[in-house]
Amino acid sequence: MKERMEELIEIINEADYNYHTLDNPTITDQEYDKYLKELFEIEKEHPDWIREDSPTQHAGGKIIDSFKKVTHKIPMMSLSDIFSEKELLEFDERIKKEKIYPQYMCELKIDGLSVSLLYEKGKLVRAATRGDGTVGEDITHNVKTIKAIPLKLKEEVDIEVRGEIFMNKKTLAKLNEQRKKDNQPLLQNCRNAAAGSMRQLDSKIAAERKLDNFIYHLPNPKDYGLNTHEEAIKYMHKLGLKTNPNNRLVNSIEEVLAYIEEKQEIRKDLAYDIDGIVIKVNNIDEQQKLGYTAKYPKWATAYKFPAEEVLTKLMDITFTVGRTGQITPNAVLEPAIVAGSTITRATLHNEDYVKEKELKIGDIVSIRKAGDVIPEVVEAKKERRTGKEKEFEMITNCPMCNTPLIKKEGQVDYFCPNEKCPARHIESLIHFVSRDAMNIEGLGERIMEDFYNFGYIENLADIYSLKQHEKDLIRLEGYGDKSVKNLLEAIEKSKENSLEKLVFGLGIPHVGEKTAKILSKEYKTMENLMLATEEELIKIPDIGLIIAKSVVSYFSNEQNQAIIKELQELGMNMTYLGQEIIENEDFSGKNFVLTGTLTEFTRDEAKEKIESLGGKTVDSVSKKTSVVIVGENPGSKYKKAQELGIEIWTEQEFVEKTKN
Repeated sequence: MKERMEELIEIINEADYNYHTLDNPTITDQEYDKYLKELFEIEKEHPDWIREDSPTQHAGGKIIDSFKKVTHKIPMMSLSDIFSEKELLEFDERIKKEKIYPQYMCELKIDGLSVSLLYEKGKLVRAATRGDGTVGEDITHNVKTIKAIPLKLKEEVDIEVRGEIFMNKKTLAKLNEQRKKDNQPLLQNCRNAAAGSMRQLDSKIAAERKLDNFIYHLPNPKDYGLNTHEEAIKYMHKLGLKTNPNNRLVNSIEEVLAYIEEKQEIRKDLAYDIDGIVIKVNNIDEQQKLGYTAKYPKWATAYKFPAEEVLTKLMDITFTVGRTGQITPNAVLEPAIVAGSTITRATLHNEDYVKEKELKIGDIVSIRKAGDVIPEVVEAKKERRTGKEKEFEMITNCPMCNTPLIKKEGQVDYFCPNEKCPARHIESLIHFVSRDAMNIEGLGERIMEDFYNFGYIENLADIYSLKQHEKDLIRLEGYGDKSVKNLLEAIEKSKENSLEKLVFGLGIPHVGEKTAKILSKEYKTMENLMLATEEELIKIPDIGLIIAKSVVSYFSNEQNQAIIKELQELGMNMTYLGQEIIENEDFSGKNFVLTGTLTEFTRDEAKEKIESLGGKTVDSVSKKTSVVIVGENPGSKYKKAQELGIEIWTEQEFVEKTKN
């Protein structure tokens, strides 16, 4: 682990130099964030290993010789990054543990270059970059070309303020259009263009770039009689400095989440690039009480928007056996954060998929979440190959039982034909207890495999007979009286689940979670569903011939009938317990979109209510949308609904209509 720490320090320090000093990033922001987070975790476990030159101990960046060095009287600290709602809630909890219940200032995180501006008697005397947080570069000659930065303030005051220099999207487009005509290399993005402009020795070049600026921080507000960050922002604006009109003071972490959702929706419509939201405790005394780490203030953090696509390393390709015997190659990835989740594995579907994408073990690959849910490998970055990568080879025998694999003519998938293959059976058991099926907490994949290997669970009925082995389970390493008791209670509780959970858990081919719910609503009991014919089934909306044939075939099988009978005898509920649909003319057959913060309902409660009245909820606004329900601080969905002339309800109107 220590060798990995040394490797990470080298990678991050090199990336800092390329990014901050040369304006030539060699890795993506997502890769950088991933490596830094991994380094933090190692140092947290082994604090005695922390080196003075670790990037966790300073803000990163070296000073180039052609610029005069500037020492910041008050260090320019960077902010900690968080990537999910869970981490944001944890940030809030840490503050509340200090008996602080704050207001938060929410600000757009501009993707540009940080700058410190020093004014003496109201006149701009110096501008400097962040540098390593303590020592930066004097860029006064270039900053003076930015019209958004006043050379003289409206009051003769001595003050240092901090902000972000950036380039607007339209400016970049115009510059690149001209550079293309002049056969010059195009500027990569707004952030690099802004940073590169500030490091030009010739200020004429910076002036031509037409840069912009927002001021967002006063490092010593108490010296000016200011007690909150909001007051500091207003004071700086009063002096003639440009501040961002999108800043918002909120009273709770729930309002922070609503702000994030709103700004994420309008992100693409802004004139400049943002990559997240900055959240700051508003009260200065509370800020001082919370204090700082070696690198970050504890009273502020930066929520980074989920990346649509990130880069990571393909460490290996392994193979799994599904419930039907299908063999699936899977990517083993160096951990990467995608859309707020840490991804370590992704399906590669089949041999053809791997070959079409020309993937090699050891490749740097781009990954994303397909439909914001399932991780998928998009492509290999061939230009980053070193020659050490290994070619992919499809296996010929089952990785579990060693049976030779078969591939039917015209199909792309390989199968293990052994119906008694332990992997096939284990997978069906794991599926049965999973969250979307019977949802038995405590029976995860690893535990199911252990219990199967120990001989405690060989079929579905054995799950509900585990109580007979309670004493043996308590003696197992890693288990104990309390954990076994909780597990057995969760198993008993699962017997009360509504029918659709059981139908999905049985693993009927082509019957997913949604289809299981449709069938359960329609037939009400397992007995009725088992007697359904193909002719009846295909008359149900969203049930096609393939699903109908699969359902009839499954329930015609005597072995499956015996399993269901045994589960019923063990006390399993066999009826649909879901909410009955009450037809309501305001909801029936209509598509609804929710936007903004609801006060009377949670999002899930609102969706359930809509469905119970015959409606359907969808995520995005289109011409097919019937109604948009608007809560507090609605986002771009509200604006789009207005543009398309779609009916709009306030939350109060929604509440009233549910009573009709």
